[in-house]
Amino acid sequence: MASNTSNDNFQHRPRQRNGPPPPRRQGRNPPPPSSSTRTSQNQPQQQTPQEKKKPVFVKVDQLKPGTSGHTLTVKVVDQNSVPQKPGAASSHLRPARISECLVGDETACILFTARNDQVDLMKPGATVNLRNAKIDMFKGSMRLAVDKWGRIEVTEPADITVKEDNNLSLVEYELVNVVEE
Repeated sequence: MASNTSNDNFQHRPRQRNGPPPPRRQGRNPPPPSSSTRTSQNQPQQQTPQEKKKPVFVKVDQLKPGTSGHTLTVKVVDQNSVPQKPGAASSHLRPARISECLVGDETACILFTARNDQVDLMKPGATVNLRNAKIDMFKGSMRLAVDKWGRIEVTEPADITVKEDNNLSLVEYELVNVVEE
């Protein structure tokens, strides 16, 4: 006996929606532009390029412990490779190349920690631009470093006479806890 109920001939079809979509939840992303500010689908929306800030170059003697985001031009005075301890790196990682370079300008000098590919760029006598450099503390003294968010650019040689008698890495800092009453 053939029953002619609606369950036998039921098919899953997407429902047609009448009206605007439901409101979006407020989350990380900003709400979409209202319909009055939308452009037509045929015309691509033009994005205004974000204006880049001009880098503010600082001198080596202006560097302070715990700061970052520095842009400076320095000359490499000396480079000493740091020997790796056996078994320091895991077996599945390639061994890290680390070199301590004395860099500076006419105001002061500081030790720069170069890692892996940076070691090849930091040759004695080279003039380099360090972008987004940071100050790391190592055994109470300052070290300059550039991590993955920064950049090292070798530039044309500049006539910089490095002031080697003002080495900021020789100044020892002590961590002091300040208690407010």
